Amino acid sequence: MVATQTAVRNAYQAGLVVPAFNIPYLPMMEPVIRAIVDEDSFALVAVARLEWIKFEAQSQAAVMAEFRRHRRPGYVNIHQDHIPVIDEDNLQVDYLTELKQALALGYESVMIDGSRLPLAANIAATRQAVALAHAAGIPCEAELGAVWGHEAGPLPPYEELFASGRGFTDVEEARVFVAETGCDWLSVAIGNIHGAIAGVAKDQKKIEARLHLDHLARLREATGIPLVLHGGSGVRREDVLAAIQLGIAKINIGTEIRQAYEQRLRQTGSVAAAQEACYERTVWLIRDYFGLSGTRRTIIGQQQEAKPL
Repeated sequence: MVATQTAVRNAYQAGLVVPAFNIPYLPMMEPVIRAIVDEDSFALVAVARLEWIKFEAQSQAAVMAEFRRHRRPGYVNIHQDHIPVIDEDNLQVDYLTELKQALALGYESVMIDGSRLPLAANIAATRQAVALAHAAGIPCEAELGAVWGHEAGPLPPYEELFASGRGFTDVEEARVFVAETGCDWLSVAIGNIHGAIAGVAKDQKKIEARLHLDHLARLREATGIPLVLHGGSGVRREDVLAAIQLGIAKINIGTEIRQAYEQRLRQTGSVAAAQEACYERTVWLIRDYFGLSGTRRTIIGQQQEAKPL
């Protein structure tokens, strides 16, 4: 079985990327994994806290149980996405308990999100999370900067955000943050935004985001670790491919596959039809958007092979 840390590190060194597909509805698990296997790629399935609070993922345990039903070793691992210290509604979260539960359930990597905190408090919370994860032998992702989109209320105009660099991860802060926390991967803000999770906006097509590639290059030089792009849905493809060459080794995808599932379910009332829409969109992302079909052995390493069913 390939370790997630190994896969992300191999992708980083090879100029490839590990997609992480978020699962806000449990029936999405099977088609996402099927698509990963059919395209001979390696990816993560992931669940963020907001996906069992605001959608229908139910719980960390329910997602893990569904993953174990469909798991294909050597093709897919499971990641605990966004456990925030302060959530999108500005409420305090018992983040250490949530992380400990994920570790006890067997999640193979975790993410602490202290990005809504001042730098010193983010460093302190992240250091705690890293210690827990490393004691369990798994990597810990963190976030620095403001990846907009999950907060209540309208998003500021995108062009204004991009032009001003508002919320972009500060290069010198990133250097200090990585050195003082020991995090394994860092989620950065370079123009990327999350998809909306509430109101009518959650069903609308995402803004086509751009990425500030020069800023990303400076972050890579400052940190020296694999970087992560959240809000990967809807980003201009040429920017994404360039970003992968500049240190983005993991990309989170949520809105693209969630909306495909939701829209087909509304149209047909059929979960099976919605699953097929999710499958088709996941295949398109792996094959046509990221160009990752057939890259599994490069990412997991030549000595790692999937076990037969």
